[in-house]
Amino acid sequence: MKKSVFVTGATNGTGFAIAERFAREGYDVFIGSRSEENSQEAAKKLADKYGVFAKGYQTKIFDEDNVKEIFADIRSMGYLLDTLVLNAANLGIGQVSLDVDINDFMSVYNTNIGWNFMMAREAAKQMKEKHKGAIVFITSNSALRVTKNRCAYCSSKSAILAMSKSFAVDWGQYGIRSNCVLPGMIKTERWQQNLNNIKYCLPNYTPIEDIAEFEDIANAAWYFGSDESRNTTGAELAVDGGMLAQLTPDIERELWK
Repeated sequence: MKKSVFVTGATNGTGFAIAERFAREGYDVFIGSRSEENSQEAAKKLADKYGVFAKGYQTKIFDEDNVKEIFADIRSMGYLLDTLVLNAANLGIGQVSLDVDINDFMSVYNTNIGWNFMMAREAAKQMKEKHKGAIVFITSNSALRVTKNRCAYCSSKSAILAMSKSFAVDWGQYGIRSNCVLPGMIKTERWQQNLNNIKYCLPNYTPIEDIAEFEDIANAAWYFGSDESRNTTGAELAVDGGMLAQLTPDIERELWK
């Protein structure tokens, strides 16, 4: 049986680029999405293009029965998962700390912490059986430097760093590695269309004078999720053009035309 990867939030953008990166390397691919139809369409694209086996699943956030059913199905097809990439997230946009409803606040944690924990644990049970596996969290440089009115998102992304380290320590004895990719600004559709003047906000003023393409994040996920990083666990890799490294961005220079 070929190597396999499960990528959450993988029907477009960063998630799909990650799934495609692994498919290009010959991995069979499982895709998770809130939409079963979209996940199956994405899986078909990869299967048709790369000749790998691919299957899409509807992922129900903070539903442990759904998580167990997914991994039971993966096992029933003869797989013990090699790599899990946790890309899906609740973005928690516009949650003003003094006003946010506690249920809306906690829904971010239910996705970014609780559900990711469930997914990682079920994957680790399979990885433990063959004494090898990799878990990759796509978190954010917002885990280290926060943005306004996104307390739940930023703090949950920070918590993921500690959760990943805990997995690295707890599960290392079973050959399981756990690492985090920290993207900065990415050239998403929202960025391309310059919604809310996003092209000119501070995270664009990186030392390298560019921001990430989807493939940049996919390459980092591939490094952590493959044998390329066989002796790396409990680590973090920022893919943000050096944004975290600088104290005073050069906001006088010309940006995009």
